[in-house]
Amino acid sequence: MRVEQLFRYPVKGLTAESLEEVILTPGETIPHDRRFALAQGDSPFDEAEPRFLPKQNFACMMKNARVVLVRAAFDPHDGTLSLAAEGLPPLSAPTNTAQGKAALGDWLIRFLGEEARNGTAPDGTARAPRFTEAPGHAFTDQARKGVSLINLASLHALEAALGRRLHPLRFRANIYFTGLPAWAEFDWVGREVLLGGARLSVFKRTVRCPATQVDLATGERDLDIPKLLREHFGHADLGVHATVLEGGRVAVGDALEEA
Repeated sequence: MRVEQLFRYPVKGLTAESLEEVILTPGETIPHDRRFALAQGDSPFDEAEPRFLPKQNFACMMKNARVVLVRAAFDPHDGTLSLAAEGLPPLSAPTNTAQGKAALGDWLIRFLGEEARNGTAPDGTARAPRFTEAPGHAFTDQARKGVSLINLASLHALEAALGRRLHPLRFRANIYFTGLPAWAEFDWVGREVLLGGARLSVFKRTVRCPATQVDLATGERDLDIPKLLREHFGHADLGVHATVLEGGRVAVGDALEEA
């Protein structure tokens, strides 16, 4: 088995960034993966005491399909995030200042329009959506930090059943690999795998949600992927999640094997 592509998603719901290599750390995500999010105004997320919250508390593909039309690029060296979308002037702003975060949040609110929800802060004051992060926290889709993997053979099996191609990034995985029969990765749950110089523990299958309905080119919901998976394969799963047990370097072209 071979790693074909590596990705991180610095801002929850926004652009994937392709990587040639990463250094994985035990118990963590890929560096900068889901580091930032636009918390909706009615979200109870507290930067001082960050905890896992369901994705609908943030701008995300499941609730806000149009976010796929935002082109985002993050520079971890200086902390600058650049945003661009049709109809808005592009913006580059630092993520490490209050002013920069405010500017990024305002831009995303303008883009989302009516989908940007206001709410009430714990002190009773009105609160608008806010671009946010919290040290050590990742805005992942489950409480347990880790990395997500997709067996491209399983994706191709779904494509064959539907009779059409699907963009792999519709499924927003970190690691795409080849060399395993379709769906055989489900047998890894509860087992360990070696990925480049790292060791992972696979803890769950990835249950697909309405986010996968979105066409990345148009921002429209064109396919009910969870329903189609159930119809053709008897489940709504594609991919697996794993925690990092032993850290190390992982690069495109590296081997992936059962431990």
